[in-house]
Amino acid sequence: MKALFILIFFFVNTPLFNFNTSSDLSNWYVVNDGVMGGISDSSLVINEEGHAVFSGLVRLENNGGFASIRYNFNTISVSEKTELHIKLKGDGKKYQFRVKNTENTYYSYVFTAKTSGDWETIKIPLKEMKPQFRGRQLNINNFDKTSISEFAILIGNKKKETFSLLIDTIELH
Repeated sequence: MKALFILIFFFVNTPLFNFNTSSDLSNWYVVNDGVMGGISDSSLVINEEGHAVFSGLVRLENNGGFASIRYNFNTISVSEKTELHIKLKGDGKKYQFRVKNTENTYYSYVFTAKTSGDWETIKIPLKEMKPQFRGRQLNINNFDKTSISEFAILIGNKKKETFSLLIDTIELH
């Protein structure tokens, strides 16, 4: 019986966020390239179907070039988890999916994936998330931590472009 409990516990998903029509977005915030002088614009809203919509316009003027959303939460243990799953409907563009292991860590662990334009689940092996700071790869190990406290999505494809990403769920597996 104990082995069965451990097996079930290991495979239980841990939701980071399940969007719906009454979702509270107060721990989510937008960070665009305006922090560096850029003029990109984006927003995060809940649509009538209850999905989050991260959309906007990335612009390159004034050293700009990115838009992002971040979600801060109480630290979650990931020592028994191996993947991050994001159910979304993209627009065929590439996005960076990012985590931080503590709120004080200055860099993020990043995984880049191109969306298909259809509803899909992006499955991200945590150990394949690479450390980056301000777009530069760091010479330290890939994600090998036991916790996370921030999740983010960033678009910055070095070109001016509109974007729209529908997000349904974000889970640890």
